[in-house]
Amino acid sequence: MRDDDDELLAALGEALRAREAVPEWFVETGKNAYAWHNIDAELAQLTYDSDSDRNAVAMVRSEAASIRALTFTSAQLSIELEVTEGSLVGQIIPPRAGTLEVHTTAGVTSSPVDEIGCFMVEPVPSGPFRLRCRMEDGADVLTGWITL
Repeated sequence: MRDDDDELLAALGEALRAREAVPEWFVETGKNAYAWHNIDAELAQLTYDSDSDRNAVAMVRSEAASIRALTFTSAQLSIELEVTEGSLVGQIIPPRAGTLEVHTTAGVTSSPVDEIGCFMVEPVPSGPFRLRCRMEDGADVLTGWITL
């Protein structure tokens, strides 16, 4: 080959490598756009965590409760959650039927919520997770990420 051919091949190779490299701003824009995919869901705030009360209780009682309790609250509903050794047991207040989704880094699983608002998730997620309640009356509530 001639030098011109070598230069042309080098330039083509460089152009292809540059095309394959995704700019950081483009990746960040994609992540930000995905963050808005559930914008219609109302956010529920963690309003109670029994784990934060354990230090105060330890000064009064000699043994701590083995069940962790969490409460998430939104304008539409509250999610009361108990973390047991092998499951999450909870209730939607005020009671209503629907579906509870557990979002983890591995994917999404669903559990039914009965007409009195009760649900159970097995097993307890081992890493970060968030809950999404899609109720039959149209309420759609999403919690923040939590790690137990």
